[in-house]
Amino acid sequence: MSLFEQGDKPIGLASDHAGYEIKKYIVDLFESEGIRYIDFGTYGTESVDYPDFGHKLGTAIDNGECDFGIAVCGTGNGINMALNRHKSVRSALCWNTEIARLVRAHNNANVLTMPGRMITQRDAYDMVKTFFNTPFEGGRHQKRIDKIPC
Repeated sequence: MSLFEQGDKPIGLASDHAGYEIKKYIVDLFESEGIRYIDFGTYGTESVDYPDFGHKLGTAIDNGECDFGIAVCGTGNGINMALNRHKSVRSALCWNTEIARLVRAHNNANVLTMPGRMITQRDAYDMVKTFFNTPFEGGRHQKRIDKIPC
């Protein structure tokens, strides 16, 4: 059984240096599962600025190159803030599977953001699996999302 059923477009990935190890784990996982992705960087542990990579992912979602993404920085907060500056992005900071489930079901989040310094690879696996296997419930939740200005 695969991790999740992929849509037509690749999943965008982005991290800074503090999130690199978790992102690398996800890259390896996607490769083993045959999941298509675009890695927007960073590509190592040398200190970099998270907005540079968050904006690359956000732009790819704005342009329709990717529908979904995964982002990781030290606490998850910085890259999450950068991503949410993009019109088409609804990035959600998650640190457990229940939050990952709820942000998809209730908020129709399209970017899973995780705190690389505070989670394990197993945590990341479980959140990715939950996020991409949870459908948006719509209904009253869509009405609330519509109130978020673009």
